[in-house]
Amino acid sequence: MTLDEIILLRLYNQQISHNPSKSPEDVVSWMGAIQAQDYAGAKWSLGLRLPHSREADIDEAIARRAIVRTWPMRGTLHFVAADDVRWMLKLLTPRIISGSAGRNRQLELDETIFNKSHDLLIRAMEGGKQLMRSEVYAILENADITTAGQRGIHIINYLAQKQVLCHGVHNEKQPTYALLDEWIPVSKNLEGKEALAELALRYFKSHGPATLNDFVWWSGLKISDTKEGLNAVLPMLERIEFDGKMYWVEAGRPEINAGQSIFLLPGFDEYMLGYTDRTLILEAQHAGKIVPGNNGMFMPTIVVDGKVKGLWKRIPKKDKISIEISPFEKFTKAKIKLITTEAKKYGNYLGRSVSLID
Repeated sequence: MTLDEIILLRLYNQQISHNPSKSPEDVVSWMGAIQAQDYAGAKWSLGLRLPHSREADIDEAIARRAIVRTWPMRGTLHFVAADDVRWMLKLLTPRIISGSAGRNRQLELDETIFNKSHDLLIRAMEGGKQLMRSEVYAILENADITTAGQRGIHIINYLAQKQVLCHGVHNEKQPTYALLDEWIPVSKNLEGKEALAELALRYFKSHGPATLNDFVWWSGLKISDTKEGLNAVLPMLERIEFDGKMYWVEAGRPEINAGQSIFLLPGFDEYMLGYTDRTLILEAQHAGKIVPGNNGMFMPTIVVDGKVKGLWKRIPKKDKISIEISPFEKFTKAKIKLITTEAKKYGNYLGRSVSLID
């Protein structure tokens, strides 16, 4: 298999060039999880995989609790399907919690404080209440639990990873928190080997061709656990060798016709963040442009024929949105035309007029 074939398959399996899903929960369930610390960008990650969808459709899926935003892996916010939230948290968060022990000691957070916070917030939120972060912090502060120095968000993270809290519906631009047992009363129960196998199958079907190391990075699990998960689903996968590495993809891969394609992806899209090795799609000389100053904030990318060839950003104006592009190399008129088409798709998703800045 060639590099171009691997890239085309990834675009197809990630449902970027191929769009079989009918709803936001279909996309999230297929992908396993969608990285979502950038809320608006994560919603566009779903929207671009659902042609003709609007941002309001994503908001509606969140409001009807079909998808939920929480911290299942790598200590990072993701969208997960409601039916998957508990088994994923149960499988993935123990290692995160264990790895946070040192930081919790620095912040003087211990079981006593976590348990007290747990009881306070359950009493304050039961009955379907959704509280903004400032309201959560006020409840803790009033009980002499200081939230300064990142203590507050670490308490929220811990309780979310313990399946107590999750995100609710945004209050304008502010996130809210709800009790998971009230927000998602019922979800699938998978444990141990079954959960590992399910996660591995979801990952390699949606992100493949991918390596075992890619799966280790994405899941945050120990390599022994990822190997166990991969071995359990080998009959459903095909092994591909490229450049001395082994890649795995769902068996019976489709024939994909190569053709010029351009996509405007948000900064934290799974196409970029779903792999530990990004050199297949991004030249090393441009890597610093994606995360300026190595600050952890990924810029939105222009993907041309599967490779990152530039950056874009939205500039909101009174009656429209302008798109400013920063190509790594001069784009042809044909590419500019395709980018304009993609910008219009983004505008349709937002319900706004969108144009490129000359």
